[in-house]
Amino acid sequence: MSEHRHDTHADIIKRLKRADGHLKSVIAMIEAGKPCLDIAQQLHAVEKAITNAKRTLIQDHLDHCLEDSVGSLGREQRHTLDEFKTITKYL
Repeated sequence: MSEHRHDTHADIIKRLKRADGHLKSVIAMIEAGKPCLDIAQQLHAVEKAITNAKRTLIQDHLDHCLEDSVGSLGREQRHTLDEFKTITKYL
């Protein structure tokens, strides 16, 4: 399998590394007996960072890989594909 990279991958890596750092902080907070509210807030931030990284990866895939494999489309087919790409933003 050949290497597969997109321009957004560097940003996704940064987001995931940041989430990894936050997750390690959350673990330290739990081990130190910090308040549950503080821990929950940090876990929410980790979850959001991972969700945003996943969303960016999926959108990038749709914008590039799917477009490349489908090729040129007629107007109605293009509209359907564009709607599909738009609705995936709500996942």
